Amino acid sequence: MPYNKDVFKENSRKNFNKQAEYYDQSSDGRFVSKMYDKVVEMLNEFGGGILLEAGCGTGNILSRLYENKKFQLCGLDISDKMIQVARRNLPEDVLLKVGDVEFIPWPDNCFDIVLCNASFHHYPNPEKVLLEMKRVLKPAGKLVIGDPTAPPLIRQVLNSMLHICNNGDYRIYSPKEMKKLLETCGFKPFKFRKINYKSFVISASA
Repeated sequence: MPYNKDVFKENSRKNFNKQAEYYDQSSDGRFVSKMYDKVVEMLNEFGGGILLEAGCGTGNILSRLYENKKFQLCGLDISDKMIQVARRNLPEDVLLKVGDVEFIPWPDNCFDIVLCNASFHHYPNPEKVLLEMKRVLKPAGKLVIGDPTAPPLIRQVLNSMLHICNNGDYRIYSPKEMKKLLETCGFKPFKFRKINYKSFVISASA
């Protein structure tokens, strides 16, 4: 029997709504925080512009990026509770919206950069998400994805278990699998960095 992929999105929404107030102190929040430096370092190599973070959570990366004034910042998250926390953590001129990354509520060719950190493994329709990100990027805009990973055997076990869990995780990718997805959706991967043995960041051009 095929999986109802919308269940994963709803489970993500419910899970993050429950965690929102204490997410940064949780084990997940501490794991993700170890990715911030490398992700921000890669973003700061770009010249600036309008940036959307898809799956912005409580706004930690947006807060770091706000400090250097290079970017006009926007955030999107499926969890309204996460957006409420992010709203408290961020200045008023950061535009935040609640929404599904499969249907990004901005027009075509809107952003110079789309960031997705520690969120992509929640998406049950990854190709649809990537094409939607490409839609809102300007020509030659940049996509940056940071995500957890694992060695092949561990990743295989984890992926076999995710569909019976209720936390909204859908699939853990290897860097090679991520590159293939990006190429399939018309992106040209051009930079990859290993953050640690549990995570990586990759940037690509539309």
